[in-house]
Amino acid sequence: MATETTSHRLVLPADANHHGTLYAGSLLRYALEAASATGSRAAGPAANLLLRRVLSLECRRSVPVGTLVEIRCGVLQVRQAYIVVGVVGMPTPGGTLPWMDGLLGFVQVDEAGLPAALPQPIEPISGGRFWQPLIDRSARLATIRGATGDWIAAGW
Repeated sequence: MATETTSHRLVLPADANHHGTLYAGSLLRYALEAASATGSRAAGPAANLLLRRVLSLECRRSVPVGTLVEIRCGVLQVRQAYIVVGVVGMPTPGGTLPWMDGLLGFVQVDEAGLPAALPQPIEPISGGRFWQPLIDRSARLATIRGATGDWIAAGW
């Protein structure tokens, strides 16, 4: 069974910018917390996931203080030690599109902090109208090489 979760957050004044809407840093925290919970749930209690990269994060609409937001997450891609979790901020009242969406990549690590095999099999979400835009975006972004090789090549 594919792993999908739903979380809710109330946008509080502490999460707001000077316009009284959700601050970008708080938006990233919301997305990261929801995606991390989804990945950990999918990988099981033996998981030791680290955020590897934020592949994509889009914000389409400002969200005012006092709004209760719903964030849906699903595991979209699974490799030996790496998963990509999609996050979707469900449309707020009066909205027709998600207020935000994104892709966050997590790596399973061992005690030394090195990549290790995921502790249990994970079935990614196979598609459907809801997840397909993020699955397509993930496939396009998968062709981009990570920055670690660039740092190693530079002599670090």
